[in-house]
Amino acid sequence: MSNTDVAISAPAPIVSVKPVVLPAPDRGHDLHVRVSAPATGRELPIIVFSHGFGSSLDAYGPLADFWAAHGFVVIQPTHLDSRTLGLSPDDPRTPRIWRHRVEDMKSILDHLDVLAAAVPGLGGRLDPTRIAAAGHSFGGQTVANLLGLRVLDPETKIGEDLSDPRISAGVLFATAGQGGADLTPFAVENFPFLNASFADMTTPALVVAGDNDDSALTVRGPDWMTDPYFLSPGDKSLLTLFGAEHSLGGIPGYEAAETTDEHPGRVALIQHLTWAYLRSALYPEDAAWPAARTALSQSTDPLGRIESK
Repeated sequence: MSNTDVAISAPAPIVSVKPVVLPAPDRGHDLHVRVSAPATGRELPIIVFSHGFGSSLDAYGPLADFWAAHGFVVIQPTHLDSRTLGLSPDDPRTPRIWRHRVEDMKSILDHLDVLAAAVPGLGGRLDPTRIAAAGHSFGGQTVANLLGLRVLDPETKIGEDLSDPRISAGVLFATAGQGGADLTPFAVENFPFLNASFADMTTPALVVAGDNDDSALTVRGPDWMTDPYFLSPGDKSLLTLFGAEHSLGGIPGYEAAETTDEHPGRVALIQHLTWAYLRSALYPEDAAWPAARTALSQSTDPLGRIESK
């Protein structure tokens, strides 16, 4: 049995519109969003996707295109750290970019009707009761905030609850672990928001980590990226990808320069398993996830392993 032997329908045609502009007067730049959706179908579930540091709404085609072709509406903002905006390090917004990212995602959820109306034929076809959030790297922490992760104030050591009850499940790709002594001096100086607590991250989630993702932000090594699974309570699953580095085989884009571990088979596995996870998370009667887990466990040459709690 192959690594991607998951029962899934043939890909459907998709429509994609960009940029849809949401006014954001307090942000300094209006929020630009890409919306991708199946050309047909009703009561469509939603995935809001947060890109990695420096990226934009134009990236992550291998994920967005696949999810949209198999029944999800995928919504991708361009966050303030994007290279397309060119904010300087001394911009007054820079220290709170992590917070602006969370607010971007909430703004999308506040304006689903506006976003749907901007895509020809999409109005009235969304199911706002079935929403998931997914993100890669910095975007993984952005999504984790929406699931209950708390960034700790350096003085009080208390973190504000930024979770959003509209989100039923999350997928965290290559997401930072705990802070404190686990951080390198570089990370301590430049990324204070990495001091966070997973203790209240209760929303169900799939954590995806590469066992060769050796980050410059931590002194621990690749297992740091599994902290969102091991340190959070509730219904969680962990997909560990063998040999994968930070791009997990190539999810940031087709032939993206930052992919150091190009592996089309690994990307295909991620596509199928995340689709299956989100189907079962948003539709509990759907057996796609348990079937996908069984298929991977029975593979004679698996590209990864899954554990759950």
